[in-house]
Amino acid sequence: MYRALHLVLPRPSGTVRTCVLLTLLGATGIAILELVREQTGTAGFFVGLGLALLPVAPLMAAFRWLGRAAPAPWSQLLFCFGWGACTAALIAILANNFATEWIAATTTDASAADHLGSVAIAPVVEESAKAAALLLVFTFRRGHFTGPADGFVVAGFTATGFAFTENILYLGNAFVEDLADGSGPLESVTAATFFVRIVLSPFAHPLFTVLTGLGFGMAAVSARRARRICLPLLGLAPAMGMHALWNGSSQFGEHGFYVVYSCVMVPAFGLLVWLAVRIRRDRLRAVEDELALYAAAGWLGRAEVPALVSMPARSLARALARHSGGRAAGRTVARYEADAAALALLRHRARRGGPVRDRDFARRERELLHRLWRSRATAGPALARAAVMEELIPPWFDPLDPVAARTGVPGPRRADHDPHLDHGSADPEKVHDPDRDPERGPERDLEPADQTFRPLEFSHANGSCVDPPLRTSRWR
Repeated sequence: MYRALHLVLPRPSGTVRTCVLLTLLGATGIAILELVREQTGTAGFFVGLGLALLPVAPLMAAFRWLGRAAPAPWSQLLFCFGWGACTAALIAILANNFATEWIAATTTDASAADHLGSVAIAPVVEESAKAAALLLVFTFRRGHFTGPADGFVVAGFTATGFAFTENILYLGNAFVEDLADGSGPLESVTAATFFVRIVLSPFAHPLFTVLTGLGFGMAAVSARRARRICLPLLGLAPAMGMHALWNGSSQFGEHGFYVVYSCVMVPAFGLLVWLAVRIRRDRLRAVEDELALYAAAGWLGRAEVPALVSMPARSLARALARHSGGRAAGRTVARYEADAAALALLRHRARRGGPVRDRDFARRERELLHRLWRSRATAGPALARAAVMEELIPPWFDPLDPVAARTGVPGPRRADHDPHLDHGSADPEKVHDPDRDPERGPERDLEPADQTFRPLEFSHANGSCVDPPLRTSRWR
């Protein structure tokens, strides 16, 4: 019956899904703002807001740096931040309050209920609420989820948003307490809270949730359905465990917090920083390897590839385009760079046996190639010039050297040999793919896993190719 309903009922369009998500974020944002303001008061709310903003920009810049090889759309990243700051925070407040009050009523021990809620309930609720944003992106934006780097970035933005709202509440409550006690600035609870949460551990929530993000990232490149289900859960479990350890550190004696911080949190943070650098380097290497095939087939200029895998060269190419053609040219080069990286990672994921259906891969590849071809006249010269200025091209490089003669890759065809030529227009449906037989219809565009992919034949004519619980009472 459910299968029949799925066939009869149309799938919601992207516009409908966007409107639903924006409505949800708006409603939960208004609700969480009112709850926080009610708890801290207006003065405490604005003090907490100002102080909580300080680590947001550096954290977002760090996660954006990691994903710059193939940047995700800002709309997606802002959605993740908003989900963490609004929806996940509201879910955590309501669930933690309910669970703690229920435990206190059952055991008649408010202190034990508070401790149990902090160590056992809050990590499960909060990490699950944040993981929901990753699940939504993984499900509905699978094309932007190409590996661990994307899971790293999406998780980081979500957790940064969650920590932002939590810090507003912590710092606002501390400020209200200081006003009531008349404490001075240096010995105030606000200063101590700021030092612990903003200076010492701004990375705590991102550290937990990144473990879940890595699970989703590995699931994105896994060919087996069981692994795509189990890997996110395997990432969520240690995220909850580290969160519980962090929340319960104060129960390990007078110096428990400092022991957990120095022996667990700092080493784990250093390990993730090293992993992030390695993931970024490996991603750029994968982009270079895959784009070399498309360059050999004629889709990209040979001088463009080294520029596309160098972040300084990309920035320089955008600047050169803006200088000569204005902002529109700069945006064209930026889109070209993003599309080229997305194309390379699409083929890299398919090469590794990721969950890309045959027709989806071919359709997405044609779409990206078509967009690249339309922008190449503007972006190609800027990237080639940037490669020269950044000294990424060896002195013996000859741009006129015929690549196909040395590599065996099919070279460009002459325009007068293309029967589909229509005033130089590009039609992505007119595809020549040596891996498919037109008599048998669309088949898998990929070679078997133990073989090497064949670069696509290119036509110049038609451009075608194939922490403590988040709640409003008893803050610790």
